[in-house]
Amino acid sequence: MPEIAMELDFLQRFIVNTIFIIVLVRGCYFQHSKNRLFAASFMLFGIGVFMVTGLLHSAEISMGFAFGLFAVFSMLRYRTESISIKEMTYLFLVISIALLTAVGPIGLLEISIINVIICIFAYILETGVLLPLTEEQIIRYEKIENIRPESRADLINDLTQRTGLEIKHLNIESVDFLNDTAQIRIFYKSKNSA
Repeated sequence: MPEIAMELDFLQRFIVNTIFIIVLVRGCYFQHSKNRLFAASFMLFGIGVFMVTGLLHSAEISMGFAFGLFAVFSMLRYRTESISIKEMTYLFLVISIALLTAVGPIGLLEISIINVIICIFAYILETGVLLPLTEEQIIRYEKIENIRPESRADLINDLTQRTGLEIKHLNIESVDFLNDTAQIRIFYKSKNSA
């Protein structure tokens, strides 16, 4: 009888884990990034982490050990891949949901509430309600006289006219006085923003 209860608990936790991973990845990440490769990887990673951790849970491993194991694994796997901070954050959230759901010492209701909070914050931050949505691009710029601090308004106006982008902020990354060019990182209003 206790074995059936454990199997039922595992199945319920698996369903909760899968639902919230799908909500996080499909509803938050993929809705705004449209990167199918990462989205599919996140879903598979979340299910895999849950399965391994859930099955190892009976082997009396601690939550810290389980999290450390998958953190090391994810770093080893993705260290050669160029992965942005956003993708790394979603990977961390997927691992967190899977570990919490698999071996969390709290009930399913509490786990579900925590997972709802995670998904809501991810969605709010993706929509730009709290932070404005901006994109960035690096540009090589040849009007070297405009990079002086007193010519900042002229620099922004010139770049806005040339690119057609609503530039919010910029950083001068480097200056090449031999070729009279500067490398500038511009931050502009995203086309996805409302």
